[in-house]
Amino acid sequence: MTKPEVQIPKSFGQYLRSIGPGIVMALTWLGAGDLVDSAVAGGNYGYALMWAMAMALFVRFIFVSIIAKYQLCNQHGESVMAGLKRIHPWVPIFVGFVGLFFGHFYGSFLVKGVGETTAKLFGFGTPLLWSVLLVVVAAIFVFRGLFGHIEKMFYVFLAILSVSLVGVALWSGPSPVEAVKGIFLFDMPEQKGSFSVFLVVTALIGAVGGSIANLLYPYFIQQKGWIGPKFRRLQLYDLAFGTFVLIILDLSVWTVGAEILNPQGITVESLDDLANLLTITLGKLGGPIFYLGVFAALYSSVIGNATGYGYMLSDIVKISRSSEATKVTREDVSRSKTYRFVALWCLFSPLIWSLPNMPGFISLTLIANAAGVIVLPVLSGGLWYITSRKKFIGTEYRNKWWENLILAALFVLATWGAWQSVLAIANALN
Repeated sequence: MTKPEVQIPKSFGQYLRSIGPGIVMALTWLGAGDLVDSAVAGGNYGYALMWAMAMALFVRFIFVSIIAKYQLCNQHGESVMAGLKRIHPWVPIFVGFVGLFFGHFYGSFLVKGVGETTAKLFGFGTPLLWSVLLVVVAAIFVFRGLFGHIEKMFYVFLAILSVSLVGVALWSGPSPVEAVKGIFLFDMPEQKGSFSVFLVVTALIGAVGGSIANLLYPYFIQQKGWIGPKFRRLQLYDLAFGTFVLIILDLSVWTVGAEILNPQGITVESLDDLANLLTITLGKLGGPIFYLGVFAALYSSVIGNATGYGYMLSDIVKISRSSEATKVTREDVSRSKTYRFVALWCLFSPLIWSLPNMPGFISLTLIANAAGVIVLPVLSGGLWYITSRKKFIGTEYRNKWWENLILAALFVLATWGAWQSVLAIANALN
């Protein structure tokens, strides 16, 4: 069933009220790895690796902006997955299987982390029981796939994160000069702690700069009702605002690691390491306030991933069954069996990683996000191809020479990152 058409904003206030998918996407990305990767990098290396964060954020904005451009502006009026199908019918099917894999793998540390965090926050119950309870609650919100309800919930998460993570960062005393040096000096320090510099960097690029999770954004704007080139400007503002929010939250967590962990030579092996030190350094409220922010970051990602992958796989199944071009519409997924199966898969299958004697939260996070870099060459190469040729996207919106240059650089970066990720994961497992 197709929903009513959304109107284009005409005033600043209307634009501000229309922003939403970018926030949902930013908080989905945040809990998907940025939080832990930033804390590990800041705690182990101070501000030295902030250049990797800057590079990753640049990669992400350009990459996702081009994905959204195809979704809104291609001459066939089709989704990104339908465009990839034009390369070969098996491409979206491959992406679908990868989506199911990472929907589970990302959930492995998200569900485990949210259980551990809630148990610490309230001081009673086991992490496993909290994980099960919170997954059931998330399933109630996610099951019908109503984007409007999810969007409102994410603004609540954003408020909690702003108070918690930004507040703790300001409390810890940031060093702006050191941060600027870390962004522009491209320093590669010696390894500290259990994780190599290459693993931290590639995990950071995988979590921030590019992963299959970037393909979820077009489905959030689709469910918002933004369909067609007329929504391109609004979409860019939305993505820019979401990226800005992500920058603030990422740098807040990084600052906490750099200012509190690094000076004392303490490495991050678990969330307890950071929360306990915050309690010692900032007082008894330091730990609980931090855990509240971690909970909001992780739980928003649990909900965002289940919803986004449900949208994406529903589209893949739809276009794979059709022999004709499939137009983008504002779909009602509340009765979609595919959506419900995928959403429940992303929520409940990761509970196995919350059982006793399974890998720790930090290790799962770093390895999962580094593994995400491995599929990036396929995604970046495919998206570069369909956005650079007029038979896919049309003459007006196909990539300019500078966009092709950037995408070529991103493809090289993705290929290098994939290779380094394989080496880093192999070293971590040995």
